[in-house]
Amino acid sequence: MSFIKEFKEFAMRGNVMDMAVGVIIGGAFGKIVTSLVDDVIMPLIGVCTGGINLAELNVKVGDAQVTYGAFIQNIIDFLIIAFCIFLMIKGMNKLSKKEEPKEEEAAPAEPEPTKEEVLLTQIRDLLEKK
Repeated sequence: MSFIKEFKEFAMRGNVMDMAVGVIIGGAFGKIVTSLVDDVIMPLIGVCTGGINLAELNVKVGDAQVTYGAFIQNIIDFLIIAFCIFLMIKGMNKLSKKEEPKEEEAAPAEPEPTKEEVLLTQIRDLLEKK
């Protein structure tokens, strides 16, 4: 099999295409969440903390400037994205969950035992008592 044919088969599989769509949507979703954090949540946190802008928090170590505030902001981004994905997956699982069959439909009614079966059960029970 030629390399091009093998690549074409790989690229045209359903799960590869689904993954590509997921990556594209995930990138766009990440931008939305980043905007939510940068433009809505962080200013509110700044108001609550007395005007501190987390993105500008840094410490100078020698010639290097460590911006730990940006790191904290990225952690908040991650937590919000993870929470949204959790809610999305939970909703998808709830929608895709098949309806539980009613008790009447779940198990068909067992036929009543025959006279022989009843008699044999009684004999068994009497033998167990002895």
